[in-house]
Amino acid sequence: MSELLLRAGEWSDVTPESAGWSNLSFRVARAPFSGAAEGEEVALVVLDGRGSVEACGQRWELGGRATVFDGMPWALYLPLGSSYRVEGDAEVAVCGARCERAREPVVVGPEDVEIEVRGAGNATRQINHIVKPEFPAERLLVVEVYTPSGNWSSYPPHKHDEDRPPGEVVLEETYYFRTRDPAAFAVQRLYSPPHGLDLTATVRGGDLLLVPFGYHTTAAAHGYDLYYLNALAGERRSMAAADDPSLAWIRKAWAELELDPRVPLVRL
Repeated sequence: MSELLLRAGEWSDVTPESAGWSNLSFRVARAPFSGAAEGEEVALVVLDGRGSVEACGQRWELGGRATVFDGMPWALYLPLGSSYRVEGDAEVAVCGARCERAREPVVVGPEDVEIEVRGAGNATRQINHIVKPEFPAERLLVVEVYTPSGNWSSYPPHKHDEDRPPGEVVLEETYYFRTRDPAAFAVQRLYSPPHGLDLTATVRGGDLLLVPFGYHTTAAAHGYDLYYLNALAGERRSMAAADDPSLAWIRKAWAELELDPRVPLVRL
């Protein structure tokens, strides 16, 4: 469990080498800080506060939400080989993926983020698409997910560890959790019969889950809404995933349920 579930305060950054996978990296830093996209493309996602970023001979002003629960995100995509400096008071998630070709920097403002309401009943949740498959990146994908208290997300449990397009593609993934209160928690399950893995654990704000393979799903404890940031990386510009066959029937049952009126939890 300790290799896949990293507790708040006990990790600083994840690299392909430390995770034992091919492409994805992830860290969280508070401005001011500097970095370099060496051998990778990077998305800087502002979690809270405001900041300015200097890179590629340009300067961008980003941010504005007090916490992840108080507004839509700002992000900046930086291409392979970029050196950057972040100033201000912003806390920033640095999502990276190895790549071969340099593209152009792209700023993503709140108005650029697509909101998707997914599921129904107590599986209703909000997905904010920051770096979508259509985005001009090579391997990197980034989304935010908001789950109201007592609800399930990433449901039905799904996996993306086999290359069987268009229904499933291989994606490495991280889950970075945030809650409104230190007392809040969620329950995370990650399981893979072929790999002999069945992990069910309590997760709290600041924890990080690595998903190299297996079905996964999350439930927010009653009383507190849950946020997590997903960074993903793969060879295909797709987020296609395969549901656990024993639970896939649930999608049809949603047609008989109402959406949770609390969603979307954040909006423009």
